[in-house]
Parts: sequence; structure tokens; C-alpha cells
Amino acid sequence: MTPEQVDRFRADFDRALGSVLQGPIALAVSGGPDSMAMLALAAAAFPGRAIAATVDHGLRPESADEAAMVASACAGLNMRHEILRITVPLQGNLHAWARRERYDLLGRWAKAAGAGALCTAHHADDQAETFLMRAARASGLAGLAGVRTRSDGVVPVVRPLLGWRRAELRSLVEGAGLPFVDDPSNDDPRFDRARFRQWIGQAPWIDPLLIARSAEYLAGAEADLRAVSDWLWEVRAAPMQENGVSENGIKIDVAGLPRAIRRSLARRAIEAIAGVAVQDSIENLLDALEAGNAATRSDVHALVKGDVWHFRKAPPRRTF
Repeated sequence: MTPEQVDRFRADFDRALGSVLQGPIALAVSGGPDSMAMLALAAAAFPGRAIAATVDHGLRPESADEAAMVASACAGLNMRHEILRITVPLQGNLHAWARRERYDLLGRWAKAAGAGALCTAHHADDQAETFLMRAARASGLAGLAGVRTRSDGVVPVVRPLLGWRRAELRSLVEGAGLPFVDDPSNDDPRFDRARFRQWIGQAPWIDPLLIARSAEYLAGAEADLRAVSDWLWEVRAAPMQENGVSENGIKIDVAGLPRAIRRSLARRAIEAIAGVAVQDSIENLLDALEAGNAATRSDVHALVKGDVWHFRKAPPRRTF
């Protein structure tokens, strides 16, 4: 590990956080080569300020030994480390459950430690894989923006390695003499990401750094679109009223607005009334509303009155 690499990591972290670091820098370290490289870089870039945690999902027999390996490496770096274990039973999709519980545990741990940021080791190859996977599923702007450099939660989550390649991180951790493990699922063709990873590896004309940069540009465009939508929500959206009495509904004046803005406002109205995030496409609902027809999504009924879209809780379905 060179001084230039350490300086580069520090600069990338500062850029991702976008503010002066307050408190420790918390690291999510799984034991893979990427996160172990991040561990080495953070220890050198922020001496005495880095802390680490490993989430033991309990899904593989080796996970406990891998967490212990990270703990031993941290002890060698004189760094505080904690093993976090998921105790919530598996619900729904395995990967979605693991990701949700992992971030919940890490966020609460980082906040309790007074950390100013939580770092994950997502890198340019991860970003390129995500971009291509989502493009293959016809994702829109938000999906193609991929993994964000920073996302806010109980503690800001930053990803300072999005400009680094997987190979250089592996070389770095090998040079630092730190142990690491390769997750066998990374090469399991049953998973989409593993297939895209193999495909990119066999296509030297594809530059993951350039794809990652495209995702970054799209993330900026998506943030601008969201800012405009936030402003229009304030001036175009209002609670619905019936005979002067407020009801659980929202009306939005969409006159003259492009489809991308209408999509954002409609999604926000549905989520506000349903109380849950809408993860999937709402294009069918938009098609119906723009044609002047009513539609229902996530138990929210939407209808058109001139240039105003009305959203309210859908009535209970009749049962016979």
C-alpha cells in the first residue's frame, strides 16, 4: 500500500461524505478482499479513528470463522471491532432480508459508537454490474443510477471505493499481508450478478470505470429531478377535501408537466397514502392516467379530473 493510495482513499472518502468527519469512521467489513482492502486503507488514512464491524448472517457454516478472522486482523491493527449477529427470522426474499437486516444492524452499531459515517466497500466493478443488470431489466433513471456515493440514514452511508477496481483492491490487500476470504456465491452462476461479473470479465472492451461514471452522472440527474419534484410537490400537491372537510387523499395539478415529473409526483402520492415504498414500475398507472382513465396501485385509487390527478385509499374489495 503506497502513500498515494492512502491519500487517494482519504480524498475519495471526503468527497463521498461531503462534509468534515465528526467522530469515528465506521467500516462494514465482511472479510472479502474488497472490504479488507478498505480496512487497510482506512486504518492508514484515519489512524486511531477507524472502527469496524462484521455481520454474521449465520447463513453459511464458515461465517463465524470469517467474522473471527476479521476480528483478529483488526486486533493486529489495534482497531476496535465488533461482530453483529442477525437474530430476526428469515422473511421473504433471502437477499433482500439479509441486506435489510445487515444495514439495520450496522446503522444502529455505528450510531451507538458515535461514528460520523459508515463505509461500505462497493467499487467500480460492483457499480458496472449493477448498472448492466438493471439495464437488462429496463430500469429507469433511479435504477440505472446504481449504488449511490452517499445515502443518508441513522448514520450517513458512504462508498469511497466506487472509483476503484476490484483487481487493484485485491492486489492492495495482498500487498498489505491481510487475510481475506472469497465468497463462493460470487462465482455461482445461479445468481444474476455472478453471470454479469463473468461476462464483463470476458469482455475487455468494457471499462467498468466508465460505466460507473455513467451511473454517477445519472445519479446527479436523478437528484436534480428529485429536487424539482420536491418543489413541485409543495406548489402543486394538496390534501383533498369534500364539502370543506379534509379526507385521506391527495390531489396534484399536473398541467404542463413532463412524464418524468408526473411519475415522481404520482409515486410520492401513492407512498404517502399507502404508507409503504413503491419498489416496482408504475408505468401502467401513468399510461392510464394520461389517457384519462382511473387506475389502482398499492391499494391507492387514482383518477383524473381535467389536469388534476386525485389519489385516495382504494375502497375495500367486496367479498361474496
